[in-house]
Amino acid sequence: MPDTPSPASQTLSRGIRILEVLADARTPLSIDEIAAQLSVHRSIAYRLLRTLEDHRLVGRDASGAVTLGPRMAALAAGVAHDLQAEALPELTAIANELGMTCFLAVLDGDDCITLASVEPRHAIASVAQRPGARHSVTVGAPGKAILTQLPVSQWPDGAGEALRAEVDRARERGFATSHDEVIPTVQSVSVPLILRGQRPAAIAVVHVATDLDDGDIAARLQRSASAIRESLGS
Repeated sequence: MPDTPSPASQTLSRGIRILEVLADARTPLSIDEIAAQLSVHRSIAYRLLRTLEDHRLVGRDASGAVTLGPRMAALAAGVAHDLQAEALPELTAIANELGMTCFLAVLDGDDCITLASVEPRHAIASVAQRPGARHSVTVGAPGKAILTQLPVSQWPDGAGEALRAEVDRARERGFATSHDEVIPTVQSVSVPLILRGQRPAAIAVVHVATDLDDGDIAARLQRSASAIRESLGS
């Protein structure tokens, strides 16, 4: 007889899934929308949300829609604290200098997850990249920059020859690019951030349109990657 999840583990799994759904959402979600994402009854989603709300991991706006709560920011700040602390000044400098959202991404299983993000201070419009956002490491510029640091044997299943060719090219020139892969109309440039004793990482910018050359953007990112490595003794 196959093992089945215990009610406790299933409840925990669903609670974590709610946090993931909210992190991926670009707008607050209703309880019905969350229940649909989890394929559970509204009453189950409501009970899970009440528990998460008690711990300030989620909150609700004036209309009752659900968002991630302030406690999540405190928990996220504790993840790779030294790396975030050293990276944030560099991300801020790049964002304001180039007028683009700059972010730090790390490998998480088969996903590329945003650890920290900074939007430009004076840009008329910028692309939001929320901490906690994730996508497959096989798509997007930061994903490819991370794959340059891994042997093919450690890549997710299903990576084709086209991706291998793109990663080989990124490894040769020192940066990766993507266009319309993760978010329609959005472009990205990313460089590897190789840190001794830490999971593969990358720093990247996202933008809709720019007159800057991808190579020039990458050169700026590489300078910051070198500064972060030096500050962390890597």
